[in-house]
Amino acid sequence: MDVKKSFGEKVKRLRKKRNLTQEQLAEVIDISPRNLSKIEVGDCFVKAETLEKLLAALGVTTEELFANDHIKTNDELISQINFYINTAKDDNRMLEKIYKILRDLVEDV
Repeated sequence: MDVKKSFGEKVKRLRKKRNLTQEQLAEVIDISPRNLSKIEVGDCFVKAETLEKLLAALGVTTEELFANDHIKTNDELISQINFYINTAKDDNRMLEKIYKILRDLVEDV
């Protein structure tokens, strides 16, 4: 996977986890929302001084930000999907939700 794209996806995931909009995070790290958008889609990379502000704003270490722990193999993904299905096997409402999500995803492909 492209390093800039992987990095951007991680920034986006962490930003959303902290309930920040692109505009809010961009303001905190002193860049334009347009530039943050370019970072999140992997079109550009951050400068060193912006990286330091980003780490502080997201509350993560350099190691956490650059870890590719979000990249999973197909076997790992299938295992996790099965785990969620098995966890919900006695909850019809939850299984219905899982089914609808999967159905909608597959039909969109």
